[in-house]
Amino acid sequence: MTRPVKLDDGEIRERMIKLPEWTIAEGKLHRRFQFADFNHAFSFMTSLALVAEAMDHHPDWSNVYNRVVINLETHDAGGITELDVRLAAAADELFDRAS
Repeated sequence: MTRPVKLDDGEIRERMIKLPEWTIAEGKLHRRFQFADFNHAFSFMTSLALVAEAMDHHPDWSNVYNRVVINLETHDAGGITELDVRLAAAADELFDRAS
């Protein structure tokens, strides 16, 4: 398996064009999702967990009632990699389907 490579600032800015709801916070891709209620938030997390497991790339996330906050970085690479971008895009797609 090829180890992920940390993206440079220009590469991150380029990738974020397709992730308009995401920001960079403390060197991580960051987004807050809000749902109608806890069941919708937890369902989103369950669906994204299956994607993350298939990618073998697991998010730093939290859930309080109808909110899910996700921070993504690849610890082994010391920053944001293509894996983080792909998982962020998957989260956006799942959220769009749930909305």
